Amino acid sequence: MADAAVVCRELDCGEPVDALGDAHFGPGSGPVWMNHIRCTGSESTLKNCRSVGWANAHCNNFNDAGVICSDHRYSRLIDGHHLCSGRLEVVHGNTWGSVCATAFDQQDAEVVCRELDCGAPVQVLGAAAFDKGKGHVWSEEIQCRGNESQIYFCPKLSSQKQNCSHDDFVGVTCSGYTDLRVVNGPDICSGRFEHQYFSKWGTVCDACWDMRAASVLCRQLNCGIAVSVVGSDWFGEGSGEIWADVFDCDGNETNLSECSISSWSRAECSHRRDVGVICSDSSLALHNGLVRLSGERQCEGEVEVFVHQVWRRVLLDSWSLSESSVVCRQLGCGSVLNFHSSSSSSPEHSHECVTGFQCSGSEAHLGNCSSPQTLNCSSTQQLSITCISRGSIRLEGSGGECAGRLEVFHSGSWGTVCDDSWDIKDAHVVCRQLQCGVALSNQQVPAWFGPGSGPIWLDEVECEGNETSLWSCSSPGWGKHDCQHKEDVGVVCSEFKEVRLTEGCEGNVEVFYNGSWGNMCYHKMDRDTASLICQELNCGRSGVLSASAPRLKSAPNWLDEVKCRPHDSSLWHCPSLPWGQNYCYEVATVTCSGKADVFSITKQKY
Repeated sequence: MADAAVVCRELDCGEPVDALGDAHFGPGSGPVWMNHIRCTGSESTLKNCRSVGWANAHCNNFNDAGVICSDHRYSRLIDGHHLCSGRLEVVHGNTWGSVCATAFDQQDAEVVCRELDCGAPVQVLGAAAFDKGKGHVWSEEIQCRGNESQIYFCPKLSSQKQNCSHDDFVGVTCSGYTDLRVVNGPDICSGRFEHQYFSKWGTVCDACWDMRAASVLCRQLNCGIAVSVVGSDWFGEGSGEIWADVFDCDGNETNLSECSISSWSRAECSHRRDVGVICSDSSLALHNGLVRLSGERQCEGEVEVFVHQVWRRVLLDSWSLSESSVVCRQLGCGSVLNFHSSSSSSPEHSHECVTGFQCSGSEAHLGNCSSPQTLNCSSTQQLSITCISRGSIRLEGSGGECAGRLEVFHSGSWGTVCDDSWDIKDAHVVCRQLQCGVALSNQQVPAWFGPGSGPIWLDEVECEGNETSLWSCSSPGWGKHDCQHKEDVGVVCSEFKEVRLTEGCEGNVEVFYNGSWGNMCYHKMDRDTASLICQELNCGRSGVLSASAPRLKSAPNWLDEVKCRPHDSSLWHCPSLPWGQNYCYEVATVTCSGKADVFSITKQKY
């Protein structure tokens, strides 16, 4: 074990788990260089240990030594959305095999999630929930007690069931994070949202969060339903990590780990934007403060409030911009674009409406404003609000959120924008509304991302450049144009990101950001990060990491201290220093295990 400790340390693979002989991993080939090795365990390299000398082994390959280090994983989850979800495979020797769902239970799943640094198990699924696979079938029953650190240490029994087919493989979904909490509030049901990965607690940017995610959090905390999403001015600024994870929830999940995760820009996030949540069971919440918009989209529709245990529509009279601002903030929908009269919907209690809200505009939710009055509804005075949110426009066709063909949502469908009169000022407004930085003028090319389909909603758009929303810019009106889809406009913003390896599936790691290619630093990167890069580029499941001099010596060093977590499904989810901040001496080089397909190579057009 002392000899194995030196090997594990030299390979940066943690502590020794086992020292094995008799060619446990199969006999090697070529000369046997060392024998009778006598390490103290403190040496930095195996060459520094005592032995009988090079090539004096008098030993054959059937006696080859083997080592298992603590960073070696005996299980993996594949074909899921990230490394913490998928079909379970267990390794024996050099062969991976899928595991039959029969006799696999929650205790086994706890060990798998712990071994993969993936938190706690959320679901154990049978019936080949994550594809049937094509490899071997694990022939032993795993019988973990639940407290083991790795599957390797669990008792195993030879299975007598030989009828396990590819339709019966087990899948596991782990939480990814190890804990969550709300802090700095008056009780456990309101406060600044923080969640923990391994031993690190971190905050979430308000741009990464909405009312649907807050609803799932409140449900998970057993705190009722979400009343409001607030910023750091309510529960203070956090410290430490700022996670770039965006929880894309539909609002019906019971656990945040069930929500898909996308990414957000590091440039947009600071502790000044730490998000907080107020749940209905908090002392800060009043049930009369609950609000919803009845339209098809989260941030647009008729206003309904929960008063005296009944959902009621709000009348337009006595309503102002101040009350509208509170509603948009409460729903996590940014600022208000406009409010107007409407009579299109039929709520549950159409004969009961409310009026008389009076807000200063700074309240966290309507419950903090003066109490309304209830009265019979007027069919012509019901209130609708449109908040400025990212969801009303999008950029399609690049694989990222900050570049692509511009599409806008109107009258229940997505459509495109014609390039007539389009210029950099218009593009700046789009990038600002999407919180994607500023527009890159040298990438402004009509139909760059191909023609769209469906309606062409806008033409002859003219912005001053300082508007907060495209809707504030002048145009002839919705659907008025003389264009074809070959004139659809495309936009590239400074927050558009891409990654490549200089030689296809190997080479220096280079990142496209803010309109130029730059380097990724080697400092603190690890094999998980290298493997994720290879997977994103369709270059195999693993990669070998090394350091080298930069190919682009005059280019910026965009990223440093990149260290991906097992649940990260994209390089842009991984924690790192902010863009351009670095302590870079060497850049990262990765050699992947596979080859990229044609699409992956041609995608690197930037």
